[in-house]
Amino acid sequence: MKFAASSVELLKALQTVSGAVPSKSTLPILECILFEEDGGKLRLSATDLEISIIQKIDVSVEIEGSTRVAVPAKRLIDTLRALSNVPVRFSADGEFNVALDTDHGHYKMVGHDGADYPALPELSDSVTVETDGALLKRAILKTSFAASKDALRPAMMGIFFQINRDTGKTVATDGHRLVKLQLEHLGATEDLEFIVPEKAVSLAAKVATDDSCTLTVDSGYAGFDFGDSKVLARLIDEPYPNYQAVIPVDNDKKMTANKDEMLAAVKRVALYSSTMTNQIRLSVEKDAVVVSAEDLERASSANETVTCDYDGDSLVIGFNATYLTEVLSNIDSEDVLFEFSSPNRAGVVTPATQKEGETMMMLIMPVMLNTYA
Repeated sequence: MKFAASSVELLKALQTVSGAVPSKSTLPILECILFEEDGGKLRLSATDLEISIIQKIDVSVEIEGSTRVAVPAKRLIDTLRALSNVPVRFSADGEFNVALDTDHGHYKMVGHDGADYPALPELSDSVTVETDGALLKRAILKTSFAASKDALRPAMMGIFFQINRDTGKTVATDGHRLVKLQLEHLGATEDLEFIVPEKAVSLAAKVATDDSCTLTVDSGYAGFDFGDSKVLARLIDEPYPNYQAVIPVDNDKKMTANKDEMLAAVKRVALYSSTMTNQIRLSVEKDAVVVSAEDLERASSANETVTCDYDGDSLVIGFNATYLTEVLSNIDSEDVLFEFSSPNRAGVVTPATQKEGETMMMLIMPVMLNTYA
């Protein structure tokens, strides 16, 4: 196999698929990227047996001997990263010896027989969803931050997709916060419910383009096809928690504030919160909310007042500052709407003005404060 390419373009393609290359594996060949010719293009593939990524790039591939070769990913990527933007010539002989040449250098490494590389999953008996790449990317980015990292709750380590003929929903929760994004332009020919690992959807968001995207689902896998880029992931075979049951429906206290002012105040005050609890306090009064925090061990405290629109009874409620910061950071509208009922019930956070074609709802669990413990 021989081809020539720009070092920058080749590096970009390799970095795309490297997201599926495990750093350490009991199968050394998985630490490689598979090179093969595909219809005159170069096809790069990588897998960790759970997630697979395929990237095609336009180069003229000459076949001499091996048509498939697995190349050590780290060494090749590190070499290309160390080069400036120069033309590179890639070659692999019948013994899978790989050479990389520039006008001033020659680099050689030992590859592996591509025939030994694990076969990537083929999606059969599948249902396809045609959508917009930018829409799917937004759905992922607006929910993935709330996915759990707890391996004891595997279903919550993924993004839950609920797609029917008219609308689609993406949901993520870790038990402390929850995000539900409903999209009018994400529909399927039949009802679908499936859970994709957070790592897989985040990799899909990285390679997503603004062009059309095909989401393919079968009994065990989901595929995100963006044309020259494709991400395949094994689905999480677990029932998703009944998230609707934890969404309060009787929050009668409503507070509206400027999102940027609220986010900035939370970030600053959080610097003075306890490193153990990361707790901040919202004291909501008519026309103003006081954001405060204290750290008794370091004898430090802070508070800021943010103007708001609120005409209910006074309320004091505590939140984890990191969780509240992430929730506020994902609000796109100028103002944010908080809905409360009591200090020990979840607060609902939504954009004061929803983006056209979607409905976003975020929930954040409170933390207990001494004022009502």
